[in-house]
Amino acid sequence: MQVNGVPIADTFAEAFPMWAARAVITARNLGWAMEAARKMTGMATSVIGCGLEAGIEGPLADTPDGRPGVSVLLFATSKESLAKRLVDRVGQCVMTCPTTACFDGMTDGEEVRVGSVLRYFGDGFQSAKRLAGVRYCRVPVMDGEFLVSDRFHVTKGIGGGNFLILGETQDAALTAAEQAAAVMSGLPGIILPFPGGIVRSGSKVGSRYKGVVASTNDAYCPTLRRHTATALPDNVNAVYEIVLDGLSVAAIETAMATGISAACRAGVVAITAGNYGGKLGPYHLHLHRLLQGGQEVSA
Repeated sequence: MQVNGVPIADTFAEAFPMWAARAVITARNLGWAMEAARKMTGMATSVIGCGLEAGIEGPLADTPDGRPGVSVLLFATSKESLAKRLVDRVGQCVMTCPTTACFDGMTDGEEVRVGSVLRYFGDGFQSAKRLAGVRYCRVPVMDGEFLVSDRFHVTKGIGGGNFLILGETQDAALTAAEQAAAVMSGLPGIILPFPGGIVRSGSKVGSRYKGVVASTNDAYCPTLRRHTATALPDNVNAVYEIVLDGLSVAAIETAMATGISAACRAGVVAITAGNYGGKLGPYHLHLHRLLQGGQEVSA
């Protein structure tokens, strides 16, 4: 199979279950809402080292308080971990930001306490209100009050969707990766948690060193071609990975198909994906199958 003349490997991306939450941040203008969202998603690229994967889903035209807003998706490996990190990040990154409020962006799933924990910052001056059956906490702050949902819904999500771009040069691979990230960013129900949506330090499970859970994906490192069991053709000199998390398999597959099509351009030798033979996770996102859903594909 080829897309725009670029071979697509007959393989699959291996994804795994996660827990997901959506936070809706509003403020007096979109600039302040985005500032809080950027802080909230800081150091949230991988659960391997950050304990959380998070990203900005996109701006919102319709918000609970009618103000400009932005949606943030957050993913963790357990409900308990996600609940703790929601409290930490809403408290430290949203409540601290001028004029903001923070709302639960989901209506289904299990509930975890967020506002009902943060309200104690009010030191006895906090209050609560219930609108349309939903409870909110009001925390006094120095520019007025911080309004936050008492509870947030968390639901099953998916982490680890991915594809690899093999380029003749670093410039060619990076340009293709930038194009892929650009068309995928803002699609509903997914995030690209890494810087600019692109990963240069792709990893494999395990290491020769005790206690290290992940290490460099040496099979795809061009400089290690002569020192390891390489997966790279001789004309590949740079590889970038696009990693995404999503609320559903369908959302991830749509985003991957869109991104792969955008990445297939001059200087790209092939597109493949990372998997561990099905041992890492139960979601197997087959590249050929997802690309056949309306993409410009030639066999």
